[in-house]
Amino acid sequence: MDSKPKRQPLAPAFLAGGIAGISVDFILYPIDTVKTRLQSSAGFINSGGFRGVYSGFTSMAAGSAPSAAATFFSYELMKNILEPMVSEEYRSLTHVMSACIGEITGSLVRNPFEVIKQRAQVQAKRNVFMLWRETATAEGLRGFYRGYGKTIIRDRKWSRYQGRQIESWQSAICGSFAGGLAAAATTPLDVLKTRVMLAERESTDAKGNTIEVLRNIWKTQKFRGLFSGLTPRVIWISVGGGIYFGVYEWCKIFFNKQISL
Repeated sequence: MDSKPKRQPLAPAFLAGGIAGISVDFILYPIDTVKTRLQSSAGFINSGGFRGVYSGFTSMAAGSAPSAAATFFSYELMKNILEPMVSEEYRSLTHVMSACIGEITGSLVRNPFEVIKQRAQVQAKRNVFMLWRETATAEGLRGFYRGYGKTIIRDRKWSRYQGRQIESWQSAICGSFAGGLAAAATTPLDVLKTRVMLAERESTDAKGNTIEVLRNIWKTQKFRGLFSGLTPRVIWISVGGGIYFGVYEWCKIFFNKQISL
């Protein structure tokens, strides 16, 4: 007879996810800025080069903890709902499904902040509040969700299964290795998302037609364009994956211990 899985408290996942998210973004934000500027259609130098590498950080900071918390909260919630419904042999599928739901939920929270962050990264002289106001006035809610579908496809990388309790250092190593491989493979999708988010409102790219945007990139830059920002992206995701999952697991274990006292 299958043993009933123990329900995990949700508060530790919520808190740990928020702390993990803000930790990664603060430490590695300059690398993310360089990546965005390399992927911009305006070119690296015209987008700011190495100047002002923390431009747009306030937007990312505002959205980082809520989106990471929403991701892990949804992940743990769905696991608690689905696991009792299936036998042990199919339990790994519940982890995959829960991870997908978690990523979709996290991206729903994160996308508006991501749009403003990327625009601030390539327009360093304009502040975040100005960009929020301009986007809301000119494009409304749709403007804040440019590239959302492409973000969902790109970010499926972190879906994972844990058959047993693992240490925070093990989670860090696995997150780093898997993240680096996924980052390299999904770079064209990341370039696509960046071009859509940064495109002028009436341009072809702004409409978000995947084939059309990829065709435009291929016409002007070929493989170099499709894989622009590859190196900083792999570094960001590899190091960030290690920090993210390591901090998450450590914080979750810590908070669970506090609850059990």
